[in-house]
Amino acid sequence: MGTLHIFDMDGTLLTGSTANLEVARRLGTLPELQALEARFAAGELDTRGFSAILRDLWGHLTTADVTAAYTAGPWLDGIADVCADIRSRGEHSAVITMSPDFFARHLLDLGFDDVIASRFPPLPFTAPLDPAGILTPDDKVRVAEELRARHGLPRARCVAYGDSMSDAPLFRHLTHTVAVNADHHLAGIAAVDYRGRDLTRAYHLGRSLLPG
Repeated sequence: MGTLHIFDMDGTLLTGSTANLEVARRLGTLPELQALEARFAAGELDTRGFSAILRDLWGHLTTADVTAAYTAGPWLDGIADVCADIRSRGEHSAVITMSPDFFARHLLDLGFDDVIASRFPPLPFTAPLDPAGILTPDDKVRVAEELRARHGLPRARCVAYGDSMSDAPLFRHLTHTVAVNADHHLAGIAAVDYRGRDLTRAYHLGRSLLPG
C-alpha cells in the first residue's frame, strides 16, 4: 500500500528560518518584516492581512530575487534523497506551507510530487492579492485530506513532518507525526521528535511509525 509524506517548509525543511525572512534579507526589508511579524504574533493580523501587507511591501520583487533567496536558504541536508526514496517506493510526497507559492514551488525541483502554498499574484506584483488563496493552519488539514483522498489512502498511511504550532492542527489530525527541530509545544504532541540537520534521519523515524 502507498504512503503519503507531508512536509512543512518554514522551520522544518528550511531550518531556523522562513521563506519570508530569506526574501526580506535579499531585499533589505528585515526591519519591516520583523515589525509585521510582531503584529501577527500579537493577534493584530491574520495570515490574510499579513500577506496583503507583504504583497505591498515587496511590490518590486522579481523572480531573480526569489531564486537567490531560495538558493541562499539554510536547507536541511538530504531533502532530494528523501524525495527520491519516497518516489522509488511508489509513495507520495507533498509540502504544505502557508508561505508564498513564488518561493515554495522551487521545492518541486527537489522531487516533491506536490507543493501547496499561499497563492500570490505573478511576479512582479501588478494584480491584487486574492485573500481566498492564503492558507491558514487549519487549511493544512483540509489539503492533507484532499491529497489522501486523491491517492486513496487511510490516515494510517500518512506521515506529517513539522516544527511549530502552525502544524498543530495537522499533528492532532494524524497519528504518525515527526517533530523536526520543533518547539516544545509541537514536540509534546508529536509521535517522535528529531533534532539535527539531516532530513533522512527524520524520515527514517517517520517510516518507523508506519504499520507493517
